[in-house]
Amino acid sequence: MVERIIIHLDMDCFFAQVEERESPQFKRKPVVVGADPKGGRGRGVVSTCNYEARKFGVHSAMPISQAWKLCPDAVFLPPNFELYSRVSENIMNIIRGFAEQVEQVSLDEAYIEINPKSDHSTSLRSPRAGSRGEVRNSKQTWEKAEKLAQQMRKEILQKEKLKCSCGIGPNKMVAKIACEAAKPPRQGSGQANGVVVVREEEAEKFMEPLDIEKMPGIGQKTAAILRQSNFNTVADLKKLSEHDLEDLFGKRGSEMYLRVRGIDNNSVEPEHEVKSVGKETTFEQDTRDPELLIRTFEQLAKQVAQELAKEGLAFKTITVVCRFSGFETHTKDKTLKEPSSSEAVLREEAIKLFLRFLTENQKPIRLLGVRAKIAPKSNI
Repeated sequence: MVERIIIHLDMDCFFAQVEERESPQFKRKPVVVGADPKGGRGRGVVSTCNYEARKFGVHSAMPISQAWKLCPDAVFLPPNFELYSRVSENIMNIIRGFAEQVEQVSLDEAYIEINPKSDHSTSLRSPRAGSRGEVRNSKQTWEKAEKLAQQMRKEILQKEKLKCSCGIGPNKMVAKIACEAAKPPRQGSGQANGVVVVREEEAEKFMEPLDIEKMPGIGQKTAAILRQSNFNTVADLKKLSEHDLEDLFGKRGSEMYLRVRGIDNNSVEPEHEVKSVGKETTFEQDTRDPELLIRTFEQLAKQVAQELAKEGLAFKTITVVCRFSGFETHTKDKTLKEPSSSEAVLREEAIKLFLRFLTENQKPIRLLGVRAKIAPKSNI
């Protein structure tokens, strides 16, 4: 087998960092990007915040009202997605100048696989034949991969005046976790250069002390159940057999058995296709006003249909999200027999799903959302 080297590059506090670049007067001040806090009465959440704001306990996905209470003197800004998208495109073009195998996974992060056939990685590969023809990467190879990551960081800083962190590992999972370890808040632990390297032979030991919530597929609810049985770290999970993990995680159990040992077989996909298009809105006050709800819902469906039409995409599954008072959230889906690109079809089927919500649950509504899953091109 050929040992992989994968770099995970992630911009630091991307939205907030871009805002600081555009408005230098915000530097060294706590900056929060998200919904309007309205003096602590606002609804919605924090999209991101800079490290100054994080010192006060603010973090992404936190209710904006809580963020305001923690740091009322912060600079609160609405997201400027048009600007962030332009900057993201520039950054991804810089990354693609260094490697062919690039998978963009969001506006501010990407995976880069060191490909022995590419110009940049030819010098990074130092093959040594094993007993079965295996190709292994020498210490020098990993050092050159780290140098490549530093070069990307330097060019992004020079051209875009923005900082990023990189993790380097034998697979996507380890590279991503290594990237988190390279972030600025952890620099006091000796990782001050923005890059953390975890070689294949180090991956399993690297994973063991991690909290279980660092593992892909383990959220707060699952973690709470595991902690009741004193499973707090990845090392604790390694004590479980593959069968035990299948009981806990179902079909994902076998994959989890490998992951807790630092193994992840997911490939880097250079062509990252859009899988769905969705829109949602949070009301200023929970409401049962039928006119407001229907008008808002139709507008959301129209926006989704327009975005699909703009990209020339068809859909097959429609999902409606409805969040009631008390953050009680439900979804309803409709899968069509054949893919469609019709705005009328999307609107009609989405409205049917939404009306079921109105009749089944009488609670005031806090949030509405519409999402269309893209149909595979082979089915269009």
